[in-house]
Amino acid sequence: MASLAPSLHLPCNSRTGFLGKTQGIRPRVIPAGRVGFVRTVVECKESRIGKKPIEVPSNVTLTLEEQFVKAKGPLGELSLSYPGEVKVVKEESGKLRLFKTAETKRANQMHGLFRTLTDNIIVGVSKGFDKKLQLVGVGYRAAVEGNDLVMNLGFSHPVRMAIPEGLKVKVEENTRIIVSGYDKSAIGQFAATIKKWRPPEPYKGKGIRYADEVVRRKEGKAGKKK
Repeated sequence: MASLAPSLHLPCNSRTGFLGKTQGIRPRVIPAGRVGFVRTVVECKESRIGKKPIEVPSNVTLTLEEQFVKAKGPLGELSLSYPGEVKVVKEESGKLRLFKTAETKRANQMHGLFRTLTDNIIVGVSKGFDKKLQLVGVGYRAAVEGNDLVMNLGFSHPVRMAIPEGLKVKVEENTRIIVSGYDKSAIGQFAATIKKWRPPEPYKGKGIRYADEVVRRKEGKAGKKK
């Protein structure tokens, strides 16, 4: 039995003009007074990291000028510029606190990020950071020659890398590399460049890895026959 309701089939054709005009249909016009708009207020929560105070050791001298901070300690000197969404304040107790100047998503992100960056420069100039790498493989070894790090990684020639200024590199037992300094970002960048020469492969684990890195191993073809 055929349906009494009229069927309307509208072909999807991007070349046709206005759909109501081509099919002979008059579009329904809704009065402006009947259209409702719902406003939603987005409330940005305060960053749990950003609201923590920063301890300043007695051996660190801070210079605070509006959106600029300079930290000087026994290991070196570092500075940091802040965006407009963040304001840094030094309390009477000597601690640093960061506050948001706007209630936006970006301000919330910058709040936590620059609190961490500020803490890194203070810890860096007072205590310093280090990054440890491990060489795994037969014949893989490293040594420091002058201001260069020389590594034998299975290539036809040894890999020679110049040690950047402000960083120190130490090699223990020919297979453990320790990169240290006061600039955390520079340490991480140089350690990543070292690892890039021989990333650890997943079958035998040969290559350069971080000391605390867990390399996921694959079984290989020999394991499938069992």
